Amino acid sequence: MKALAAYRLPILLALSVALSACAIGPDYQRPPLQTPTQFKQIAGWTQATPGDALERGNWWQLYGDGELNALVKRLNISNQNLAASEAQYRQARALVRGARAALYPSLSSSAGASRSGQGAGSQGGFSANNSSAAGVSTGYDLGLNAAWELDIWGKLRRSLESSRAGFEASAADLAALKLSLQSELVQNYLQLRVLDDQQRLLNATVAAYARSLKLTQNQYNVGIVPKSDVSQALTQLKSTQAQAIDLTWQRAQLEHAIAVLIGVAPSALSIAVREQLPTLPEIPVALPSQLLERRPDVAAAERRVMAANADIGVAQAAWYPDLSIAASGGYRGSSFADWINVPNRFWSLGPQLALTLFDGGVRSGVRSAELERSEAAYDQTVAQYRQAVLDSFREVEDSLVQLRVLQQEALIQQDALDAARESLRLIDNQYRAGTVDFNAVVNVQATALNNERTNLSLLGSRLTASVQLIAALGGGWLSADPQINGEWRAKP
Repeated sequence: MKALAAYRLPILLALSVALSACAIGPDYQRPPLQTPTQFKQIAGWTQATPGDALERGNWWQLYGDGELNALVKRLNISNQNLAASEAQYRQARALVRGARAALYPSLSSSAGASRSGQGAGSQGGFSANNSSAAGVSTGYDLGLNAAWELDIWGKLRRSLESSRAGFEASAADLAALKLSLQSELVQNYLQLRVLDDQQRLLNATVAAYARSLKLTQNQYNVGIVPKSDVSQALTQLKSTQAQAIDLTWQRAQLEHAIAVLIGVAPSALSIAVREQLPTLPEIPVALPSQLLERRPDVAAAERRVMAANADIGVAQAAWYPDLSIAASGGYRGSSFADWINVPNRFWSLGPQLALTLFDGGVRSGVRSAELERSEAAYDQTVAQYRQAVLDSFREVEDSLVQLRVLQQEALIQQDALDAARESLRLIDNQYRAGTVDFNAVVNVQATALNNERTNLSLLGSRLTASVQLIAALGGGWLSADPQINGEWRAKP
């Protein structure tokens, strides 16, 4: 019997370890989705070569602009919204470490000295002379305590699973915010460069209109044209100058927005005017099924489903008893001189099983409500995940059709611009020859200028749409493999 009793604790430990191999609650399965085989608006799309152009992650480099690359680098380091999200990411990582620590035994130690006494009374009342008869004792304690909650039902492991999924969702949120801020900065920068090109166009047009006004004034001075021609030329010049001035504040606002995005005051950033306009890149399009892993917002939504699924297991495990093992030992004596001595040692070791048998339905009602809440929260996250997937498909389809339509419009607009330039050349020759009046020249000049500006606006819209498509495709979001993309799957 003594031999059997000696093996009870190891047998109990082995049994608890075997039971802990399984965890209460459902194992995670990705919610079923209806994923299309290809995008609806992909017809006629010219795939970029090589197809892995975005796999490096720095998608903004497709525009071939060194200044843009430097600005995005500053954004990644200094943007304050990004810094706040990164701090939230670190909070989630700390929660994972705390949840993992609950799986291991805890060890504590204590040491102390105490002096206690009980007054010795008499029928005559208390007297100071009776103090020698008082029961005064001195005690010294030195102990080491260990406790370990055996995760038989998987409550702690499910809690760790939930915390880890929450951590990965927080990391995906960080990547989604970074992608959104990068997209905003690139769009602002590209629009600023388009405004620079429009400014050059208007400045050149103002110079041409000034020469036209001077020519008209000279013709009026010698009596060739009426004064109305001079008034028309002056009106045209001044209205174009006003348009050129109007672009100044638009460019300034874009510059200020870029400054805030990179974490500096607007007064601390000046972007010089440059003649070179970024080119429209070719963009490889991922398959719809790949979008589920490339987009950080979709990945974050799925990680929240995983966390909610694990929370169901935690709620279910609350119905089962908790088993823990506690051990303590040390020395306890009344004399400091022989405190640490074999006769003064003590120890204890044993398991503890805790289960509420009856509480009038209070705790059972709370557990039932928590389980019901966890299941409802899971259904909510599944719906949100599916909606995130649908939204991602829609955004890609919208950007694809927008780019295709804008490309068709740009081709037709280029034909219109070529025709307007030729018409302007012809009408200018006719006016110099005196065969048409200046009113005809003004109309053709206005038409040509509008076509020039429309052509540039279309280019700006195509550049913006290209950025939106890259963001809709997940930008530099690479893979769920931690060896490939350590940004959000890094081990906490």
